Amino acid sequence: MAIRKPNKLSQAAVLKQILKRCSSLGKKNGYDENDLPIDVPKGHFAVYVGEYRSRYIVPISFLTHPEFQCLLQRAEEEFGFDHDMGLTIPCEEVVFRSLTSMIR
Repeated sequence: MAIRKPNKLSQAAVLKQILKRCSSLGKKNGYDENDLPIDVPKGHFAVYVGEYRSRYIVPISFLTHPEFQCLLQRAEEEFGFDHDMGLTIPCEEVVFRSLTSMIR
């Protein structure tokens, strides 16, 4: 049985990877010539929340808040970050909206 070495990427590197994935998913209508979503302004990224995976656009500045970092840790534990679906936050929408309104 092989022993896996732990991934030594820094938190900043992991966050950059997440943001790159969230801002360049798919190559469909709604994306500009750089493959960035038209509806996501610079300095923001999309997340999917709740049972129905509702999409929210949040500022990158949220990444520095401990409460949001806790959500990211839960997302990593539950879903991982290596998938094609975009960043999914494992909590109810009402809880997410409440938390983000306190962060602003």
